This record gives sequence, structure tokens and C-alpha cells, in this order.
Amino acid sequence: MTIQTNSRTQRSNENLAKSLLDFNLNDQTPKNSGKHRSHHRCRSHGTITSTKRSPKHEKADLEETPFIQAFLTYLSYTILHIFAHLRELLRRLKFDRRKGAIDNNPSDFVPLYQNFDGFFTRNYYLRVRDVFNRPICSVPGAEIELVERKSDDYNWTYYYTGEKIKVLNMGSYNYLGFAENNGPSSKSAMKSIEDFGVSSCSSRQELGTLKCHLELEELLAKFLGVEAVLTFGMGYSTNVTNIPTLVGKNCLILSDELNHVSLILGSRLSGATIRVFKHNNVQDLESKLKKAIIEGHPVTRRPWRKILIVVEGVYSMEGTITPLPEIIALKKKYKAYLYLDEAHSIGAVGPTGRGVVEHYGCDPKDVDVLMGTFSKSFGAAGGYVAGSQKLIDSLKNTSHSHCYASSMSAPVCMQTKKTLEIIMGLDGTKEGQRRIEQLAENTRYFRDKLKKMGFIVYGNSTSPVVPTLCFLPSKVVAFNRLMLEKGIAVVTVGYPATSLVGSRVRFCISAAYTREMIDKVLQAVCECGDQIGLKFSRKNPAIKFKTQKDAENKRF
Repeated sequence: MTIQTNSRTQRSNENLAKSLLDFNLNDQTPKNSGKHRSHHRCRSHGTITSTKRSPKHEKADLEETPFIQAFLTYLSYTILHIFAHLRELLRRLKFDRRKGAIDNNPSDFVPLYQNFDGFFTRNYYLRVRDVFNRPICSVPGAEIELVERKSDDYNWTYYYTGEKIKVLNMGSYNYLGFAENNGPSSKSAMKSIEDFGVSSCSSRQELGTLKCHLELEELLAKFLGVEAVLTFGMGYSTNVTNIPTLVGKNCLILSDELNHVSLILGSRLSGATIRVFKHNNVQDLESKLKKAIIEGHPVTRRPWRKILIVVEGVYSMEGTITPLPEIIALKKKYKAYLYLDEAHSIGAVGPTGRGVVEHYGCDPKDVDVLMGTFSKSFGAAGGYVAGSQKLIDSLKNTSHSHCYASSMSAPVCMQTKKTLEIIMGLDGTKEGQRRIEQLAENTRYFRDKLKKMGFIVYGNSTSPVVPTLCFLPSKVVAFNRLMLEKGIAVVTVGYPATSLVGSRVRFCISAAYTREMIDKVLQAVCECGDQIGLKFSRKNPAIKFKTQKDAENKRF
């Protein structure tokens, strides 16, 4: 389709596009004007050409929730809620002793604890507290050691037995298996303590910039294909403290509805107006972009100073991959800016581990702000922002993490740097590429077998995050406990981290797993799924894992 307007409107659109070409993320005034540069409202009423969908974008598997499971889940929470109120009544009548934190301030004070938070913790969370916050006492590799703990008062308090439980680790973000205490990366980290100590005791803007920081940033810029990079000591704060430096009052943020909490908090702290679009829905994003440009600020009706689209590469709770080519096309079409969080995709996605930008074959220069963390694929800690030299120069003067927070410690920096060298092949080996390929193979194998067993599995086939739906809160807890009895540690997630009907177990695949380890996990998952009834898929008829393996053996 084409734009059907008269000549005056066409000229108006041409002037709109021309005026927005100079719009810069770090410069709010035009080169030849003292007025603020802005997103002008579009006055045309023509039909806008629809964005073409990239053939490379694989549609994520997000099977609908079966009606009966949704009904039973809501019924379960209703019953829990009724009994919770009865329990609270008994506590008020002194029939049951109230435990936990109590606000001792006078009644006319604003409550220190939120009423619903306390209510939920006492009556929901404490029932299942044993499946969360399990302490570990080893490296978070393919196998892990848990500290055994027990409770005699229904999870209100715990005591430690002094024993350790060795289990397979299916919950850590150790995608490439670099979280290890023996290897080039860990040896490089330990050696750095002799040269730099454990902490710089200063911020980057003062005396906290070490030689290894500059080397890491230069190497990472080369790896990502950008002009410059700035690193930070914490991945979470990278989003929280840097988004407010990029946008502010009279700016607009268009945020995916399933963005990580760090992106949400950073957006809120910025003071910008926030509008949420449906998850990975390019049509909804385009609709909101059009409306934002046409209507302008809802109060002043003046044009937005900036429009920033905020998305993730791989969504950590859904296992879905963002449709990056289509979003880049939209941001170019409407002269918006793009902030891409690659926390779960850098190192784990793409033929050479360069994230979703490489996965789709996009130009990294088309993404205005590239963000990522070192706490997943690199087996370290911290985060980075990458982009143009102007962007990084601006952040060096305005980012709260750069100016005020203590810089990344030398051991963490050297762990990250050495891991990056291995991934890039600069160590003279193909170990990095082998791990990337092994992760991709393990991911495809695990996802394929789970689906064939009849589970509802979310996400894209190349995503190392594999959410498997459980729905009922009782089944989520039962699955976690049964898997631990079989020697496997998993992460289960429920409300309020998900919707009421979105409770799930989230498997995180690693290159460190052998085929035997994965088969052991799949067999245990199959048995637990049969025992408590988790095979809900209507698209994939349930085939037991042993039957799948027998069929493969006969074929070969």
C-alpha cells in the first residue's frame, strides 16, 4: 500500500522526516536552531505502509492456556485466599500466634510494611518457602552443592544440618559454562588480585579506572562492532541508572510488557512518560508510535522531545526472542530510538555469540543503545552499555553508576576479559566456538524432547531459557520438591513474578551439560510430569522420553 494524501500533506511528511533526521539521543537541540528538537505531530490522515515481517524471525511457541487449567488455577487461589483470611482472623483473636516482622510504630503512623505484602508472605509464600532461596556452597556449574536445611515450624525458621546435597544444576544462567573454579578465566581472575587487589575503592570518574577496564572496553567494542563501550560493576544498576540519563521529562518510553524489572525501574526513575506495548507485537508498537507522534504529549499536546523503544534480546521468563529487524525498521521509519537489553542473549545467541543482533544479521549501528551483562554467559558480574562514541562520552559525565558507584573489581574484570578472549578465539583455541555450538545443540535437543513429551514449552527454539508451564501453584511446588528428590535442582516461578495462570518451571540450558546429564533430567521431568499431571499440551501428543530414546536407537 502507499500513502494516499494530497500534495500539501506529502510536503508536510517530507518536512517531518527531514526535521527528525538530525534528532540525536544526547543532543536535545538542533544544529541551526535554539529550539528543542522534537517528534512533530503527523497531520496526515493517509494509510501508512505496513512493516514487513523478516523471514528470519521464527514465531515463538506460546501455546494458549487450557481452559480447565486456568479455571482450576483461579479456583486454587480463591480457596487459598479464603483460608488465608480465616487464618488472619484466628491470629487477631489470639487463637494463633502471629510470627514474622511486626510494625511497632503507633497506629497513626504510615505502616512500615505494606498490608498485602505481609498478608501474602505469611499465608502464601511461607507455605512454599523451602523451594526458594536455597543456599549453595559450590561453583554454579553443571553440578552444584546445596546446603541442606530443615524446618520444624512450617518454614518460618530454618536450621542447617551441616550436610551437602550434590545435584544437577538446571537453574543458573551459566550458559557457556564459564562459571568454574579451574580454567583460564578463573586463573586470570586470581592472578589479578596480586596486581590490583580485590577493590579499587573508588568510582570510575575518580581513581577507580583500572588498566583492565580500558582493555575490556576496547575488546568488547571490537566484539560487538560498535564505536565504544562503558562497563559497570552491576548489571541491574546498568539499566536502572543509565536510562534516566538518556530520557527525561517530556520524553516517551515505549516498553515491552514483559521487560525486566530493572528496565521498568530505570524507566520510572527517568520521569519520562511510559507506554506499554504487547509482548513482541510489532503491530501494537507501530500503532502506539503513530498515536504518540500524531497526538504529542497528553497534557501540553506539544511534540515529544524523544521517543525511546525499550526491549530485551531474550526474555528471561518467556524464552522468547525479540523481532529485532522489524523493530529496527519501525524505529527508522518513525525516527525513534532503540534500547536493546542483551543480558540473556550476549554470548548465548548467534553463530559466534554476538547476541540477537548477529542472530538476525542486523547492523549493530542500527541499535542506538546496546546493553548487556557479564553475569550470564561470561560467568562474572557487571554490565555494559555500547554504542556511538558520543553516547559513551555523554554517559561518562552523566551516568550515576560511572560517577558515584565503585568500579568493577579487578578479578571480575579479568574473568570477563579472559572469557571474551576465549569466545573470540584470541586465545589460539576454538574452545569458545565449541561452547557456543554445544549450547545451541543442547538447547535444541532439550526443547524438542520436552515438547514431544506433551509439556507446554514457551519460547523460541534457539533460546537457552526454557519455561515449562505448570499453572497450579500446588503443582509448581510439588514439581520442585520431586525433582530435588531425584537429584536435580530447578527454578520454579509463580505469582507475583508471573500472572496467576503463568506459574512455571524455568530451565536454563548450559554448554557444560553432557548428553547423559540432559537425558537424566528429561527422564526425571517425564516421570514427575506423569506423577503430578503436567502434560497439558494439545498441540503435541505425549510420548514418554524412554519411548523417544528407544525409537532413536532403532533408527540408528
